[in-house]
Amino acid sequence: MGLRSRRTGGNKLMATSPNPRITPAEYAKLEEETGERFEYLNGQVFAMSGGTLPHSLIAARLNRRIGVLLENKGCETVGSDLRIVVLETGLETYPDVSVYCGKAQMAGTRGMAVANPVVLIEVLSKSTEAYDRGEKFAHYRRIASLQEYVLVAQDKVWVECFRRGEQWTWVLTEYAETSAALRLDSLSISIPVAAIYDGVEFEAGGAR
Repeated sequence: MGLRSRRTGGNKLMATSPNPRITPAEYAKLEEETGERFEYLNGQVFAMSGGTLPHSLIAARLNRRIGVLLENKGCETVGSDLRIVVLETGLETYPDVSVYCGKAQMAGTRGMAVANPVVLIEVLSKSTEAYDRGEKFAHYRRIASLQEYVLVAQDKVWVECFRRGEQWTWVLTEYAETSAALRLDSLSISIPVAAIYDGVEFEAGGAR
């Protein structure tokens, strides 16, 4: 199989395989047989495995906080076990946190990926930052339903929220203080930045 690797979730690269690209059916079979998650694009799969403790804590806190705030409001928040598909480009991937409202539009391989997220959140690491900011965001911007894309640093207090504007523009708001609150306008909720980083210990060189 055309198994490649990508720096995702704060993990080391796996060896790259020169084998031919695989079909969507082979991709589905790979995930079913291995029980692991892989990103899929244009016939190539990229291994995804677990991240660091700060990465996991931040994602869990966001997932929990958003879920509580959206209870009984017709929206669902899910973690990295849910696959998102970008219909316009074919990318299938697993964001750290996804929110969709109303009925989930199922598509992608096996029809088991959600195609209509409203908010997507990625927790950054040295190995994922360039991809999450660049190529991956380029894919995400093609999702018609997506209103906000959030990037969260795991080595310092730093949250960036990109909001869809007019005529394909995206407006950036940055949050660099624990006294601030991340606003998700599309969901009409706010989350204290302090709550996102609660209990997270930064490595040497990081700062609150």
